Parts: sequence; C-alpha cells; structure tokens
Amino acid sequence: MEEGLITKWLKHEGDLVSEGETICEVETEKTTDEIQAPASGTLLRVVHKEGTAVPVNAVIAVIGVKGEDISSIPELAVAIGPGVPPPAEKVQPVHVTVEVRGPSLERIRISPSARRLARERGVDIGKIRGTGPGGRIVSDDVLRASAQPEGAPPTEYKSTPLAGHRKVIADRLSLSARTAVHVPITMEVDMTSSSTLKAERDKTGLQISFNDFIIKASALALAEFPAVNTMLLGQELRTMEEVNVGLAVGTGEDLLVPVIRNANHLSLADISKSAKNLIEKARNHALTTKEMSGGTFTVSNLGMYDVDLFAPVINPPETAILGVGRIAPRLVVLGETTTVRQMMTLTLVFDHRVIDGVLAARFLQRVKQLLESPEQLAG
Repeated sequence: MEEGLITKWLKHEGDLVSEGETICEVETEKTTDEIQAPASGTLLRVVHKEGTAVPVNAVIAVIGVKGEDISSIPELAVAIGPGVPPPAEKVQPVHVTVEVRGPSLERIRISPSARRLARERGVDIGKIRGTGPGGRIVSDDVLRASAQPEGAPPTEYKSTPLAGHRKVIADRLSLSARTAVHVPITMEVDMTSSSTLKAERDKTGLQISFNDFIIKASALALAEFPAVNTMLLGQELRTMEEVNVGLAVGTGEDLLVPVIRNANHLSLADISKSAKNLIEKARNHALTTKEMSGGTFTVSNLGMYDVDLFAPVINPPETAILGVGRIAPRLVVLGETTTVRQMMTLTLVFDHRVIDGVLAARFLQRVKQLLESPEQLAG
C-alpha cells in the first residue's frame, strides 16, 4: 500500500472530537477503514478533502485547542505549504450570470500530442468529447474522431477511470504476471468420501462447505511442506511460521481475499464459521485491512459456476495458489470395474523461482490424499 483515498469526513473543522472517535473513512487497498482521533480536542484543520488520494504517513488533519496557532507545525507546512491561513469563514455565494458564446480552442483541455495530431489530421477539437482525466482530450479521442465519416453520429459509451479497488487488482496481478514464473499442474480428486462426510455433518446441523474441506486440507499440507508456505521478497526467501489461507471472494465488482489465520490449527467447524463470516463481510464491503492481510497461500474456487478447470494468478508475494473446479459425477475405472464417483479437478499454480515441480506435485498430491480420506480433516 502506497496511498489511501479519503472517502468521507465524519467530523469537520471546528468540531469537538474525543480520543478514539471516528473522524473519517479511508479506502485502503481493497478495504474501507475508519480513522480514529488519536487525541481529544478541536478539529482545527482538515488538510485533505474527500476524494483525495493521500500518501501513507501524510498529515490529514490537525487536532488541538480552539484558537491555537498551528502555522508553525512543520508537517502541516509540508502538506499545504508555508504560511498556513486560518480556516475560511463561511460567506454567501455570489451568483453571476455570464453569456457563453462557445468553447475557446485555447481553453479546451487537450494533451499536447493530441493537439498536434488534431492539426495533422484536420480534426476540429471543439467537436471532440474527451475521455482523459477531467474530460481532457487525448490522442485516442482524436484518432477516433478522425476515423469517423463527416456527419456520422459519435459512438456512445461509458468511460470509467481505472481507480480504487479495480486499480489495486490490476496493479497486483500485473506485478504477479511480470515477476513470478507461473507453472500450473493439475490433479483429479475423488471427492466421494468427502461428500459422504459432508452429508453426515449436514444432518447434525453443522453446515460445512466443500471449500472448508479444501482450505483445511491445504493448510495441513502447507504445514507439512513449508517451502510452499514461503515468500520471495527481493533476494530473500522467507518461510512463514503461520499458515494463513486466503479465500478468494468475488463480489460482482471486486475480487477480495480475506484471510483465515492459522488454518492448520483450526477445526473444520471453526474454518467454516470463519469463512462464512469473512464472505459475508466481503460482500457487504465491511472487511478491515487486518482481515485482508498476512495471507501465505490462496484458494480460489470457481466450481459453483460450473468451471471444471482453471489456472488462477498467484497473489503476490505468495508462492502458490490453488484453483478449484466443480465437483461432478464421472465414470471412473476402479480395478476391473467402472463406477460413478464424485470427481473434482485441482490446479496448483506455483512460482518456479521458489519451488520446483516435484515439490509442487508432492504438495498437491498430499492435498488430494487428505480430501480422499477426509477423516483426517474431521478434527
């Protein structure tokens, strides 16, 4: 995380605040966190307005004694410049009516390269609809305009800036694709025994999902194969002591990965309870930064969407991610007979810089063994 977006101020300049009281909300990475007042007093200055992206550790507000001179605070001078003026008094707005005669070509917001391109192609920039930041005309807008026949109606579309959660996802996955050496391996898993155990638990009122089985099996296998629970940070390999399994949750708009901590030490019931709670909070956009941090391995399940097989992208700086397909009845040859079994395909995508194929295969094989003998997970 390098910056956070101030989405809402709950307190305003001149308001009294108490230590621990929420003063604003900040969107960080994929969560929205509440920022509490570190001390009691008067909110003397709001440095950054709503909708402003602020670097980590920047000053966002000043709390002090009413009437206190804050002009000598060095951090505040850095934030908004020297000679801090007092808070502006509220004044009645002045309404002015002006006659608009049409856009001035000098006042149209357009990038230098787009202006040059428009001159070369003879395009009237006064008729171009800009799609850049703040409606600025960029080169692509000029190219589209020059490709349209004279008098042709413009193609309507909705332009959405790449920002917020979507930008975080794009940046992280791009980083993963550029740095990690992704290698996928797949195995078929017979989930018949797990299906039977799940049905038995359902009868007792303990609703455990197949994903809970997979998280528990992955956590136990990670404890046995600590090299898979390793991160490459710069030139250092860090084998993590905790086994924290991330659970990929799609909310329709975002992909969030809350983390079940120390999953290898939890029972199936505890994993189920934790997973349900995190999934509900993810869909309500109520996850905290702590609940999204510290993952060492990720499970991504698309089986509920009838996906048989897929290779997800590793969540950096983790070393591996497990893609889970659907469970479906298939004909399987057992010895000299053919029978119908509940089969599922697992795909482990691992970073070949950190672990080799044999180790990755042994790890995935162990996950398979645990799922096919679920009594080892029942604790």
